[in-house]
Amino acid sequence: MPNISDIIRSDFPRKKIVIVGDLVADQFLHGTIARVSREAPVFILRHNETETLAGGAANAAVNVASLGGGATLVGLVGKDLNGDALMQKLQASKVDCRYLISSGEYQTTTKVRVLAGQHYAPRQQVIRIDYENTETMADDLKNQLSENLRLAANDADAIVISDYNYGVANAETAIIAAAIARDKKIPLLVDSRFRLKNFPNATTATPNQEEVEQILGKSFTEHDCIELCRNLGYESLLITRGNLGMLLIETGKTPLSIAAVGSKEPVDVTGAGDTVIAAYALSLASGLSFAEAANLANHAGGAVVMKKGTASVSADELLASLTKTAPGEYQTRANL
Repeated sequence: MPNISDIIRSDFPRKKIVIVGDLVADQFLHGTIARVSREAPVFILRHNETETLAGGAANAAVNVASLGGGATLVGLVGKDLNGDALMQKLQASKVDCRYLISSGEYQTTTKVRVLAGQHYAPRQQVIRIDYENTETMADDLKNQLSENLRLAANDADAIVISDYNYGVANAETAIIAAAIARDKKIPLLVDSRFRLKNFPNATTATPNQEEVEQILGKSFTEHDCIELCRNLGYESLLITRGNLGMLLIETGKTPLSIAAVGSKEPVDVTGAGDTVIAAYALSLASGLSFAEAANLANHAGGAVVMKKGTASVSADELLASLTKTAPGEYQTRANL
């Protein structure tokens, strides 16, 4: 068993992870309920502040950086206020943004979560408003993104495809990333919202329970997951299951059930999948096995869901979580 503390402290900072995919500006609009409107039976919300955080592929990159790794991001933002705010957040988080494209033909995908409450009371999310880019990406932008991916991955230790179905993570991206990973013999990881079959021949992927159910049906079995992993050409498949933990499918091995860590009642699951794949990628790039990497990712995910909003986990927080679990306690081999 490798010394996990040494790997997190010494190996993570030496690893460069390239994240290519769909960037999202996660905005949290905080307000105080003032009174009931005379125009309609609704509350009037007095705006206090709006905070912009990194979401989607951008959140995965922030998590890589917060864990001590080198995060390089390939993607697209609009030349708009939300794009500017997102870029500022990424740069403040020490994410390498040299390979991001800012286009006036593109609207930055933005998710606005309205958090309302009375004076001195906790804020609760009352509605989410999504601003999605609906324009087809121009060929010149696609070509530039492809070239940026090749340049960014020149000295990468792992590549992550983060697909939120907004256009950057597409078939061409998958082909280029797979070719680079194969030539450089580095891990290629996929996190896809309901389009996992569009990204074959990667090293591994991190779908959640709902995404697997969409492919295999609600009554899927471990054997079905083994077949899915084989059909996609993956070496492993890490299925996240919320408070049920994780299920690791690995070629030639019995499925591994990993118990959830931390509280069974999460504070906020927003962006937890981005944290999981960030820790998983850094761990695999550092030479850990799939089971060891999944364990670290499980602890990272367990830590981040205890934070409000789109959040990240530090190396210190990950190590603190790991020290609370006895060696070997986290895993049991499932029976087929």
